[in-house]
Amino acid sequence: MVIERLSTGVKGLDEIINGGIPRGFTVAVVGEPGTGKTVFCIHFISSGLSKGEKGIYVTTEESRESIIKQAQLFGFDFNSDLEKGNLIIIDALMGEKSDPWSLRDIEIEELLSKIIEARRLLGKGHVRLVIDSMSAFWLDKPAMARKYSYMVKRILSKWDMTIVLTSQYAVTTSLGFGFGIEHVADGILRFRKTVIGGVLKRFLVVEKMRQTDHDKRVFEIDIVNGKGIVIIGPYK
Repeated sequence: MVIERLSTGVKGLDEIINGGIPRGFTVAVVGEPGTGKTVFCIHFISSGLSKGEKGIYVTTEESRESIIKQAQLFGFDFNSDLEKGNLIIIDALMGEKSDPWSLRDIEIEELLSKIIEARRLLGKGHVRLVIDSMSAFWLDKPAMARKYSYMVKRILSKWDMTIVLTSQYAVTTSLGFGFGIEHVADGILRFRKTVIGGVLKRFLVVEKMRQTDHDKRVFEIDIVNGKGIVIIGPYK
């Protein structure tokens, strides 16, 4: 059986996961702040837009304007696709009442309702969805992480979308803000960082990707203006 795969938009990463993310998957992108999760999400959405797909980006920890500026920094023009109606950015941080694509409250039911509204507006065809991050929805109730992650996958998988969900790790403990997202995900990309020889180093490992004979090695990465995530190579 031939599996349709979607490019991540990160040069070299598709080869690591045997050609890309299988269409319709829900993939967890996890790691500490500053490891490259949001940059990966920008790559993922931009790759789809460049191929004629449409996208929905939910941002909970940065404003819509911040995401647009980050995309520009790495060479991606989100403004153009917003104007064309190919991209909807749902701003869950600012909560502006006058903004139709804003969340008033960080509640999972409102999130799902707003995503479905956006999906209907985008019309026919495959859509890439990013929720960056899911951690915001269970910060005060971490025991709900698995239930909320399951709800997102079960309800939204019916809408012809490939989904990327990010989840923060606590800097002090390296533990997730609520466990559950990894259990329901079809794939897990884990981003890490550490200081070696007085220099900050970032790493990426594919811990899980169903239906995929993926590379098991840890890869060193960098984040470069004008390019985004650059895979340096296997860590030695």
